Amino acid sequence: MQVKDFYVSAPGKAILHGEHAVVHGKVALAVSLNLRTYLQLKATTTGKVCINLPNIDAFLCWDLSQLKQLVPYFCGKRDEVQRLDAELVKRLREFIGVTNGSLDTCNMATLSFLYLYTSLFGSGELPSLTVSVWSELPTGAGLGSSAAYSVCLAAALLYANGSIPPPLKEWEHTARWCQEDLELINSWAFQGEMIIHGNPSGVDNAVGTWGGMLRFLAGKIIPLSRVPLLRILLTNTKVPRSTKVLVAGVKDKINKFPSIMGPVLDSVDAISCTCEKVLSEMTCEPITGEHYNILEELIDINQHHLNVMGVGHPALDTLCQVTLAKGLHSKLTGAGGGGCGITLLRPETDSLIVQSTVQDLRDCGYDCWETSIGGPGVQQHSPIAIKEEILEILNHY
Repeated sequence: MQVKDFYVSAPGKAILHGEHAVVHGKVALAVSLNLRTYLQLKATTTGKVCINLPNIDAFLCWDLSQLKQLVPYFCGKRDEVQRLDAELVKRLREFIGVTNGSLDTCNMATLSFLYLYTSLFGSGELPSLTVSVWSELPTGAGLGSSAAYSVCLAAALLYANGSIPPPLKEWEHTARWCQEDLELINSWAFQGEMIIHGNPSGVDNAVGTWGGMLRFLAGKIIPLSRVPLLRILLTNTKVPRSTKVLVAGVKDKINKFPSIMGPVLDSVDAISCTCEKVLSEMTCEPITGEHYNILEELIDINQHHLNVMGVGHPALDTLCQVTLAKGLHSKLTGAGGGGCGITLLRPETDSLIVQSTVQDLRDCGYDCWETSIGGPGVQQHSPIAIKEEILEILNHY
């Protein structure tokens, strides 16, 4: 493997509309978050494979001779995605010392990395390299942090084994791959997500790969060609929740009150479709205040529907009240029951209002960021395109 230092990033994701309803055959809109995960791949001559994860204070190394013992049965170059190799997963779990039970964050990240590395290089000479990954995304908050990690790993390792070319030209600061290469990246990223989540929908890694906005309906994921970049506040209430329990609760309510909950789901579906239509209009005609009026009303209506479904939480009510006092509109994003919420910011929203809102939310004990949705998916960067503080973190080891 002959590669220079390689830098890549992928965005997190948020659900704009359609959470929970999507489980029951309705449209959901997933959007990229401009909070990104960054990866640096360095070729080395140490005879080791290392992964540096400063977000969780982990740095792990293995001798190539150790890893070679795990992959003697491979034949042929694995640049095409196979089904998840259960035997390799089992071997790797034993290798990292986790044979039973659930994996913690470090073990999941390690297992995903080693699976992609051994799958893509196992048929030939294993390369000596160090991969460093740092993220702006909090883990376990439903913001696609594991998918952004898997997308970055897939892109870097596919590049390193020659399956995809570097898209970056010498004079460019950032660049994206062609559609065919993105599809390969997405397929391998999905493998990484399966290692971490077992049975993922594929939405998170698709958002990390393509960015922008995706329409998700009945298992089909359709990237939308053009969406406007929207300013938002992203708030993490830091209230833990179980997605599985919340999904089961919604299902029970639908079974108990089908004639009541059916129209609620239909209304959420209509909200998603109306929002998609408005966002499409905003890319091909002058953006007006009326566009934002509609988006704000849809946010308010959907938040009420989610409360009707039983996935609200007092912390999310507080978020909505604090922002509404500033004239801003918010809804939960993801599973609900705590977790995260998004607040729409208009282009003309005064920076002092934004700053005071962020401070008010932080005073509630929440984490809050000003960011945007609808930005690019996975992309390669030149070193000068990476923020200085991120480069310092990635180069620490």
